[in-house]
Amino acid sequence: MTSAPQPGSAEAGPPTAFAGMSLARALPFFCASVLIGLAQGLGQGFVSANIPQIAGDLGVSTTDASWLMAAYMIPRATLPLMLIKVRTQFGLRRFAEVSIVVFAVVAFSALWISDLRSAVVVQFLSGCAAAPLSTLAFLYMLEPLSPPAKMKYGLPAVMAVILIGPNLARVISPSLIGDGGLAGVHFAALGLALMSLAVVWVLPLKPQPREKVIEAGDFLSFALISFGFSAIVISFVMGPIHWWFDASWIGWLLAGGVISLTLAVIIELGRRAPLVDFRWLATPAMLHLTLTLLLFRLVLSEQSTGAPRMFQVLGVAPSQMESLFLVICFAAMMGGLACVAWMKQTREPAFHAAALVLIAAATFLDSQATVLTRPEQFLVSQALIGFASMLFMPPAMVMGLMAALKKGPNYLLSFIIVFIATQSLGGVIGSGIFTTFTTHRQAFHLATLTEQLSASDPLMQSVMAQGTALFATQSPDLAADRLQTLSQLMTEAGRQAWVMAYNDAYFLTFLIALTALAVLVLHVLRDWIWARMNAAFVAKPEPSSPPSEQS
Repeated sequence: MTSAPQPGSAEAGPPTAFAGMSLARALPFFCASVLIGLAQGLGQGFVSANIPQIAGDLGVSTTDASWLMAAYMIPRATLPLMLIKVRTQFGLRRFAEVSIVVFAVVAFSALWISDLRSAVVVQFLSGCAAAPLSTLAFLYMLEPLSPPAKMKYGLPAVMAVILIGPNLARVISPSLIGDGGLAGVHFAALGLALMSLAVVWVLPLKPQPREKVIEAGDFLSFALISFGFSAIVISFVMGPIHWWFDASWIGWLLAGGVISLTLAVIIELGRRAPLVDFRWLATPAMLHLTLTLLLFRLVLSEQSTGAPRMFQVLGVAPSQMESLFLVICFAAMMGGLACVAWMKQTREPAFHAAALVLIAAATFLDSQATVLTRPEQFLVSQALIGFASMLFMPPAMVMGLMAALKKGPNYLLSFIIVFIATQSLGGVIGSGIFTTFTTHRQAFHLATLTEQLSASDPLMQSVMAQGTALFATQSPDLAADRLQTLSQLMTEAGRQAWVMAYNDAYFLTFLIALTALAVLVLHVLRDWIWARMNAAFVAKPEPSSPPSEQS
């Protein structure tokens, strides 16, 4: 994910100096970071935003096409476990060149996809090729900056670029698809890959000393953790689609993943130089950070899973949502600028509290949706969530990086794994939970609405009469007209049930955000009281010893 920034305080005054280079020399590195970050983010977004179109091009159902998302996310969640060690042992230059060449080759191979099987293979390889790109984006952004500026300027900037990628893909995909299908999307991805390839070859990063860090035991731990992460990804992508209790293989796969991760923890605890230091991750401070990262990732699933799918149910075309996602991208960039302006190491709780307030306000507004709601009514609320996501991510990452670097460079990999697990896996888990909840609530609301469509209800009789009379102008068959009217009412009831289900999910997210805010306030208050008590204890003078008695 990131290079190891040198320890530097983000509060030691505004960092303005570059690390031994002028602004003119630094600017190409910044542009390279933006290009590579967008190539990685757009690649992921092109898949998630166009599943229905991909299914149509391949001649398969959207259920089958959902395997493409799982195939892409598996290596994105697992490969970074070894990438830092690979980079350290084989050198940064070779790591960058091989990574970007593989990315370009995979992007070219996407032009020849002909069926679902080849598409799944290409998407898996795309995930493998995209996994190192986040690292390269971070490295190019941080390369020219001085140690304090890496934390204050570099991290917020590159994270904003990476985070807006999936949403930006939803802005440009409709124009790329047009009347020519997905060919435009594939060519755009290939163009970005080739541009990234040229940048990496023309603009090399500063070489870093190599060190033999890969051990034989790493491969066993990596295999076990990878299988566990892969099982979680597949289960939470396919579970809501096939439904958890209707497909027994999902339960067996999830159980196998848990067993695999448990074995990995047992093995790592017994190693002298573990791949992941689980003892450090189990400390109260790291558990608190891990839970915070996971909670925010779950809450932010409202934006990636909630609004787009609700509007899809309401029949809103992707082109009609372009302005919504453009506003989200702009809000995220503004959030990144806010971090640059005000972020300090001691202000993480304030940033997180502000993010929770914005998310709570946004989800409460979203919970008032109706079947007449359109993307224009979600502009403010989704902009608040986009802004809040950037208020949270950079301060949380700085907090984790500083904690790892205080312990030593070897702990950086452990933190990176925590970050990946909570973000990549957290996003998949959050989407799965959100989809499962809305599906369950839709079934409940549809059953309730269906009960109200009673033939003896005067209102129902009136609606049926009006609908039958309307269809009678087109067909003289009274029975067929009544069936068509009833079918239309059931369709409308289904749409209404979906909106009510999403409103329930939005309101639940609102309650979770408020609960998290209350816990955060109590935690900060406890720390403040504890600090005051310690200060008072230290300031209290010790009692003077009694004078010795004179004989």
